[in-house]
Amino acid sequence: MLRTFCQHHVRPSRSLDGCWSFVPDCERTDNGALPKKYTRETLVPSAWEILPGLETFRGQGWMRRRFWCSGERPVRLVFGGVVHTVSVFIDGKKVGKHYDGFVPWDLVVTGLSAGEHELVLEIDNTFGKHSALHVRGDHYSSGGITRPAELQEVPAVFIDKIFATPKLARGKWSLDVRVRLRNVGRKALERRVVVSVAGQTLDLGSATVAGKSTHELTGRVTKLKVKPWSAEKPKLYEIKAELCDGDDVVDDLIDRVGFRQITIKGAQLLLNGEPIRLRGYNRHEFHGHFGQSLPVEVMAGDVQMLKDLGCNFIRTSHYPNDMRMLDLADEMGLYIWEETNSTSVGFKHPKYTEQITACAESMVGWHFNHPSIVIWATLNECDAKTKSGRKEHGRMLQLLRDLDGSRPVTYASCAWKEDACLDLPDIISWNWYEGWYWGSIASIQEGIDTFLAWQDRASKGKGKPVIISEFGAGAFYGYRAPTRIKWTEQYQADALDELLRVYLNHPRIMGTAIWQFNDVRISHEQDWGPRPRCINNKGTVDEFRRRKLAYESVKKRMHEARKRFGR
Repeated sequence: MLRTFCQHHVRPSRSLDGCWSFVPDCERTDNGALPKKYTRETLVPSAWEILPGLETFRGQGWMRRRFWCSGERPVRLVFGGVVHTVSVFIDGKKVGKHYDGFVPWDLVVTGLSAGEHELVLEIDNTFGKHSALHVRGDHYSSGGITRPAELQEVPAVFIDKIFATPKLARGKWSLDVRVRLRNVGRKALERRVVVSVAGQTLDLGSATVAGKSTHELTGRVTKLKVKPWSAEKPKLYEIKAELCDGDDVVDDLIDRVGFRQITIKGAQLLLNGEPIRLRGYNRHEFHGHFGQSLPVEVMAGDVQMLKDLGCNFIRTSHYPNDMRMLDLADEMGLYIWEETNSTSVGFKHPKYTEQITACAESMVGWHFNHPSIVIWATLNECDAKTKSGRKEHGRMLQLLRDLDGSRPVTYASCAWKEDACLDLPDIISWNWYEGWYWGSIASIQEGIDTFLAWQDRASKGKGKPVIISEFGAGAFYGYRAPTRIKWTEQYQADALDELLRVYLNHPRIMGTAIWQFNDVRISHEQDWGPRPRCINNKGTVDEFRRRKLAYESVKKRMHEARKRFGR
């Protein structure tokens, strides 16, 4: 399933997960556009680097399965994530393409006859001029259908998305709703939309949707008797949109909403008018057994560990997360910073603007209703020093605001005193590695005090909320020594203990995100210097979720902060 809950009672849908035929280009024996022979069988979702002999494979691969459709309706294929460049073929004919492995996407095909059809995906995970966002980097760029996939049969006009924005005024909740209709046929058709949520029903009226176009209907649901959503009490409500042709309900879409409102007041982040402090981790989607394609059971286990640690916050480093992980955050109670797939990317790449813009639009469009998402972000450790860098940061932050004005926006900077963009975001976020890349454990307090004093005295970020968006220390699981030197579990535990003592209690810091929750594989094609094992070893747990000594240090400090600040 794409989500942890059922999204349709009317629309026919079925999973495309399961066994697919697969052949990588290194095993092909023919030169045709599509393979004649497939050499392996593999499960979807999964990452192809977990297959024997393909542990470092970078190239093209073809995945095939058959599907059945009724022939009565257009077929909508929905993919949670395919890494990273994909062309789609049905019965040997190319019907679509997509780029970016970290956002959901769909493809609607019309005119298919009743019966079985062949579906083939040609997937490319190589680097080059075709890929601006998936690059050699500090996390591994996978390959394959790494998130769930689904087949739906939709009417010519169907409900594409619901956008629900809670509003709190004088202690009463309302809900602004937009429903996007999509017409994949050529003929204009009139349809009516009815929305229901928390015991209230709203008729959005009728609209004529022109062929090959979209149309949005809007309204506000009032007189809602609901409980607010928070990480401590994550109350969710189902919102359902039904599409009517006359008196017949011909399509539906179900999502969930939590009633919470995010605002900023001075240097504070407010949830429903009350200050919150974010305590947590950067987290990559990676596991030693599963690569970048995590089973939902691993996701749930990660959330349980984070709650045990006393955390209430995840930064989805460095890309949009699987929708099921966001569903779990909604259900189990975590605050999420979600960001575009953009780490140290080059703004001059020929595909950059097109691909980063599409990533932001897809991220916000598909993930809009998750109450757990409290911050949108972009451009991790990109050029924030130059005039051209400032222009691009401004463009991307404004794009996020235009897509959703209900959440604050930020970017994570390592430009420090040379950063030319600090007036642009709503929240200032620093990647700051005192005690690891510079300084010592003893200098942590003085280092951050001096730096933040500069920010409020001499920079354009004066008075804004501050998140320390990355900090930490590395350790090899099992390496313990009385010297307590770098890379030992003891050094990591000592460093995180002091870092959290300082940051969690600092009056200018309202959010902390340790780098990182779990150890993660990096690109082996590039020399990263201090990355032994081609792994970023700064996890509090390793890639198999085995706990390092720092786990207890973090747990102690996080729970102290939770008790002190009440959340």
